[in-house]
Amino acid sequence: MTATARGADEQGARMRLAAMPEDWTRALAVVAHPDDMEYGAAAAVAEWTAQGKDVVYLLATRGEAGIETMDPAEAAGVREAEQRAGSAHVGVTEVEFLDHRDGVLTEGPALRSDIAAAIRRHRPELVLTLNHHDTWGGGPGSPWNTPDHRALGRSVLDAVGDAGNRWIFSEQFDVDGVLPWDGVRWVAVFASPGVTHAVSVGEEAARKGVASLLEHRAYIEALTDEDPEMYARSIVHGGLDLHADRNGGQRAVAFELHAR
Repeated sequence: MTATARGADEQGARMRLAAMPEDWTRALAVVAHPDDMEYGAAAAVAEWTAQGKDVVYLLATRGEAGIETMDPAEAAGVREAEQRAGSAHVGVTEVEFLDHRDGVLTEGPALRSDIAAAIRRHRPELVLTLNHHDTWGGGPGSPWNTPDHRALGRSVLDAVGDAGNRWIFSEQFDVDGVLPWDGVRWVAVFASPGVTHAVSVGEEAARKGVASLLEHRAYIEALTDEDPEMYARSIVHGGLDLHADRNGGQRAVAFELHAR
């Protein structure tokens, strides 16, 4: 092997995504809005639940400000129903909503407290959340991320530590009867510009991912004139193909993984 070929091979190895850990049984996915999971990670969830793993969804808002043509009070009910229907396609039966306002999520103790309480209740080993970085990509001119995503993701990272500290948000122990939980072993951030790990996704899980996103029909129809089914398929398949070259040619959901 020439030095050039060896260098190219070594560079390719550095670029390959590691496999996500599989030695866990319970995950909590914490996102800002209905459809956040479906746009990024639902197909991976389908793979996990098919293996018998337990995944719970926690949403900070009901996405009531997400449909311009629908009054927020109406949109909240519609989008909550769409989320529950979409979650069922990928084997998620527990879906919880916090009552923070869509569009104005604020990073800080109030949001951290609510997330820490959920972590203490559900006691996951793996916590999932959406890209909290300033942009969606790593290069110059990458699209700017939204305030809700940035505030939510950063609060999740902080709340994981809060959940294990009995002196932080300790009032929860009296009100909710929960106990500190320091058992989160990983936090995985999907749609991150700095992914490190991947979950390979087969045809059945990809199909479930498309079906899950397609349940958000009211949102999709307000967003685009494209046929909803074609739109959902293009979004999900496009995301799964994005990192296939770094996953041995297999479709995948990629994550930025933080070990604890």
